[in-house]
Amino acid sequence: MSRQNSTCTRRQFLGSVAGAAAAFTIVPRSVLGGPKFVAPSEKVYVAVVGCGGQGRTNAYGLFGEKDAQIVAIADPMDQADYSSYYYGGVAGRLPVKADVERWYSKGNPQFKCKDYVDFRQMLDKEKNIDAVLCATPDHWHAFVTLAAIHRGKHVYCEKPLTHNIAEARAVAKAAAEAGVATQMGNQGRSDDGNRVTCELIWDGAIGEVREVHAWSNTGGWADGRGRPTERPEVPKGFDWQLWLGPKADRPYHPAYAPYNWRGWWEFGTGAVGDMAVHNLDPAFAALKLGHPISVEPAQTAFLDSEVIGGDNHMIWEFGPEEGHGPVTVHWYDGSLEPARPAELEPGRRMGEDSNGILIIGSKGTIMGGGWSKSPRIIPETKMKAYGRPPQRLPRSPGHHRDWLNACKGGPKACSDFSYAARLTEFVLLGDVAIRAGQKILWDGPNMKVTNVPEAQKFVEESYRPGFDLATI
Repeated sequence: MSRQNSTCTRRQFLGSVAGAAAAFTIVPRSVLGGPKFVAPSEKVYVAVVGCGGQGRTNAYGLFGEKDAQIVAIADPMDQADYSSYYYGGVAGRLPVKADVERWYSKGNPQFKCKDYVDFRQMLDKEKNIDAVLCATPDHWHAFVTLAAIHRGKHVYCEKPLTHNIAEARAVAKAAAEAGVATQMGNQGRSDDGNRVTCELIWDGAIGEVREVHAWSNTGGWADGRGRPTERPEVPKGFDWQLWLGPKADRPYHPAYAPYNWRGWWEFGTGAVGDMAVHNLDPAFAALKLGHPISVEPAQTAFLDSEVIGGDNHMIWEFGPEEGHGPVTVHWYDGSLEPARPAELEPGRRMGEDSNGILIIGSKGTIMGGGWSKSPRIIPETKMKAYGRPPQRLPRSPGHHRDWLNACKGGPKACSDFSYAARLTEFVLLGDVAIRAGQKILWDGPNMKVTNVPEAQKFVEESYRPGFDLATI
């Protein structure tokens, strides 16, 4: 791939001087340290797969990192209007390509970003890619991630890490074997609040933790039951079959793409996968939770094999583990929230902006906002009397920065796939219980639902012909 950079690094050329003449030879990356090697002094060349709203957001985040450069992108959709959705504006392959070129041309007017419809062609052709950032719909996460890992690329994947539990285990195993730097896009993991929550609990500030309640008003991306019956034409510039990828063929409908795929079981994971992975993370980290004993759908709006309903209340039961006794974890989404704690002062809002977490111990309660933000013992008088816990954890330089440092040989990122896969498995068990329609008993070491055999198909999915996680 031509890069048009004003300077070249030893990644690209080795110079040897013979007399007054200099001869330069292009050397394969394997000679310089292997396909995973990125010297601390060099840039990390990144490819972005998935250029929708979150892909565009991640690209903008990388713009602020001077030692990272986006050099290629891939998405089956030319462009899409996001003005009526959370992200706003216009996204897709061509708008993001234009944004990337506009940004990097400030330093190099000749800069061009390669773009592809199919990310697999991109990975096979663009040999100088060091790392891949995956921001596709959930049903593609494992395939994109494993394709990159199998080619020795470092990977950042948006949350949840995968669409199902078996995929999460496969991705974590592959990443560990390949030794690549990884990070999941649960950005709150890099917030100081995540560390402070751990330090408060480890310092015994609220005693032994017995209950956790977290919530988000997210959800409601799909309405009614069953698939749409209309058959609109596929928009020009959109490869619908490629977007479906490993999923069985079905007619295109704007109810699925570009945004509302989150509300369909085939493509998304609902509010549990979308937001519990953020808002339950501080408790997961602080308590070092392992496998739950059971997961129960205490309340769901309705059960449909196609549509993910809103207004869910899930309950995980964890047995005694090293460092803590039994813990009950609750998740609420849509219009549901936990009961207001008695310690919370009158007039003070619960959580922040309809997201939050309550961690209840034998000596007190911690309340925080979404994404690990602003943990405080309640009431505030108790927080002020306690002060701050001793700092036991290093603070994050930023979520993308943390990953880039790992790509260049630094410490592993805070939500590397060994951690992210376990967090993803934890929250996605909530979806398994919703789809089973009843309480499930979980044998974590063997990855089995022991009391509802028919629920196992939600733990490990089948794919349409031509798609295999092992050979992607």
